[in-house]
Amino acid sequence: MSVDRLERINSLLKRVIAEGMFQVMQGDSVPAGMITVTGVQCGKDLRDASVCVSVFGDDELKERAVRHLKAKAREFQSLINRQVRMKFTPRLTFKLDLSLEKGDEVLALLDKLEHNDSNS
Repeated sequence: MSVDRLERINSLLKRVIAEGMFQVMQGDSVPAGMITVTGVQCGKDLRDASVCVSVFGDDELKERAVRHLKAKAREFQSLINRQVRMKFTPRLTFKLDLSLEKGDEVLALLDKLEHNDSNS
C-alpha cells in the first residue's frame, strides 16, 4: 500500500473519530470537549489503528479519559463502519499523547529566557 494512501486513511479516520467524539462520549463523566484527537496511525494491513489523544486537565482526568475511550472503542469502530467504506474496520487502541504539553513547557521556558534576557 502506498504511503500516500495510508496517510489519507489516517487523516480520514482522525476526522471521523474527532467528529464522533461528542456523539459517543455523550453523558460520560469525561467531557468530550476536553479531548483532542492528535493523530491516527493505521497498520499497513488496516486491521489495527492507534489513536493518539490529548486531554486537557490533571493526570487523574487524563487516565480516566483514556480508560473511557478504551471502553468505548467498539462504539467508535461502529461509527467508522457506518461512515467509511473499508474492507475491514480497524480495531482501535487509544493512547495518551503528551507532545502538546511538552511543547507548552518548551514555549514557557523560551518565554522565561527571553524575559530574563530583556531584564539583564
